[in-house]
Amino acid sequence: MKAKKTILKNGLRVITIPMKESPTVTALVLVGTGSKYETKEINGLSHFLEHMCFKGTLKRPTARDISTELDTMGAQYNAFTGQEYTGYYAKSDAKHFKKIFDVVSDVYLNSTFPEAEMEKEKGVIIEEINMYEDLPMRHVQDMIMELLYGDQPAGWNIAGPIENIKKMKRDDFVKYKKEQYVPKATTVVIAGGVSEKDMMIEVKKTFAHLKNDKKSGKLKTIEKQNKPVAKIKHKATDQTHFVLAFRALNVFDKKSAIASVMSGVLGAGMSSRLFHKLREEMGVCYYVRANTDPYTDHGVFQISSGVDNKRVKEVISAILVECEKLKNELVPEKELAKVKEMFTAGMKMGLEATDDVANFYGGQEIMVKKIESPEDKAKKIKAVTSKQIQAMAKQIFQNNKLNLALIGPFNDQKEFLPILKI
Repeated sequence: MKAKKTILKNGLRVITIPMKESPTVTALVLVGTGSKYETKEINGLSHFLEHMCFKGTLKRPTARDISTELDTMGAQYNAFTGQEYTGYYAKSDAKHFKKIFDVVSDVYLNSTFPEAEMEKEKGVIIEEINMYEDLPMRHVQDMIMELLYGDQPAGWNIAGPIENIKKMKRDDFVKYKKEQYVPKATTVVIAGGVSEKDMMIEVKKTFAHLKNDKKSGKLKTIEKQNKPVAKIKHKATDQTHFVLAFRALNVFDKKSAIASVMSGVLGAGMSSRLFHKLREEMGVCYYVRANTDPYTDHGVFQISSGVDNKRVKEVISAILVECEKLKNELVPEKELAKVKEMFTAGMKMGLEATDDVANFYGGQEIMVKKIESPEDKAKKIKAVTSKQIQAMAKQIFQNNKLNLALIGPFNDQKEFLPILKI
């Protein structure tokens, strides 16, 4: 499996990954835009536009035309929106490559945004927002971003506020797409049982003629914090869900592999420090996770869990103790080797399917305009040392970078501030 990057004359980037033995193929089109490219008045538009792209094209006038064609091929298909990119994809038997590529590219390029469908979809979007707010494990993730970044694009909800959704007009979609969905911001990724030659024939036929229009940019994220802060949402739940988050590294930082391995020491697998402490020793939760979340101009190191309401303060304190240990003690070589093997083996197993391969390479290209092979990434992971993890812990785990978002039967964030110290 070898990835090849090609840049067309209009600036569009193409990543081709022929996989001779694979019976499937995935076509993925990514564009470098998302909620961070919005203004406050149109916050939520990137996500809403993603929905609307499946509501009809000139060639396939209705949503049912699109879904029926893909379903007839037995394809898996969907789309997604983040802060900094939006994606459209389909995966099928490799013999259907030309057909699924035609559908995905048609959806991306030629959506008509029917007004009647737009009005109906407003109800769908609003219910999606309501659904996430009813899921504490999910909604607390939105809360932590709002706490970290406040009233700027990085702190806004990707789906937007309901009042914005209700006000959106067809012209908003047309204008935004013209400003953002341009060749130089677009990456086409094809992975699977198709030759590189056949992949490029379809890409050039569909995308090469597009004009290289100018793209609208985004505001730089501003970070300000001088002490631990908390955001609490009262909800009568049987379990408290929370996120502890530290301001951390952006996606370009050369030390990102160190931060990732450190997250693994804390929260990768059932033998990780936090899993053992919270679940096996304290018996207070079902899940606990630690992970890095890097963006182009900021990053987050977060730990999340859902725990017994009566013991939430005890749990938060226990987590911070584990973070403090990484600042004061070197990770034993045996434990470090285990985490590295989990990460490298997990990466290999996570790249067995063509859609995972497409996302692996496409995610790199759309964010940093550079791709690394799994082998290159594995080398960086294997090179991480215990001393580097200790230095990274000292860099990230600081009081002036510490944040807590929490949903549960509590009313005042002040009662949590005394325990937020490291």
